[in-house]
Amino acid sequence: MSWSARDEEVYTEISLWKQSLSEVSGNDLTNVYSKWIERSFSFLPEELKKEIFSHIDTSLFHIHSTMQGFQLQQDERENILRTAKAFDDTVVQIEDIRKLSIDQLNYLSLQQSGRHRLYSFIQGGIAGSGGAAAFISDLIALLLINIRAIQFTAAAYGRDVHTPYEMTIALKLFHAATLPRKFQGEAWDELEDTLSNVQSDYFFNGSDKLTNERWLEGPGLQLFKTLAIRMFNNKRAGGYPVISMAIGAAANYQLTRNVTEYAERFYQYRYLIEKNS
Repeated sequence: MSWSARDEEVYTEISLWKQSLSEVSGNDLTNVYSKWIERSFSFLPEELKKEIFSHIDTSLFHIHSTMQGFQLQQDERENILRTAKAFDDTVVQIEDIRKLSIDQLNYLSLQQSGRHRLYSFIQGGIAGSGGAAAFISDLIALLLINIRAIQFTAAAYGRDVHTPYEMTIALKLFHAATLPRKFQGEAWDELEDTLSNVQSDYFFNGSDKLTNERWLEGPGLQLFKTLAIRMFNNKRAGGYPVISMAIGAAANYQLTRNVTEYAERFYQYRYLIEKNS
């Protein structure tokens, strides 16, 4: 099946966006932090490092699988299918959604990304309101929100993340989208390589390693947000730490915005490449 003029336009947008990733080099603060992380891990034995990241990877797979069993997840999948049926009444299961046009898929995806950006914004405001529990829960909540955002972006593009292959792709995408911006271009290239070496559309046959030292920089940078929140926590208006809440909300929103945009571009790219082949 050949591309339409709109498909060509979207592919050009993806190419320009990808080029913008390769132009990011980081600032002095993030570069110093990056070197500190690298130096800290260089002192650890190789086997210990492998064990640490293996445990993190296993935890991400468990979280992803567990979330799939929630009734809320099932209900949202049904909502996506119902909306897709409004475009094409032959849609019966998630995979059938790929019959739709790129703009229809984008509409389904934007419904999901907008919702998850709002969740992240609200969570950031809660974290900025202060309290030890709020700070502790923020990182966990961000993890869940952004994994969920990718799951539903995948579903909006006709990908069933219940299968081992799509689950692994979604988690590799989560890893790439939550890396520091300067590493995301290289991670995109690795995702492209993964897609080009598919041997099965059900089982994943490549390396299922996800996290590494680079990825830890992302969660670690949340500490800077926490410090900024703490700094302004005493500046209150009407009894609320408005500045701290605004910092938390803006930081969380931006993170989820970046994640959902990365996921959107990736699944658009997959759709176009498969359509062209």
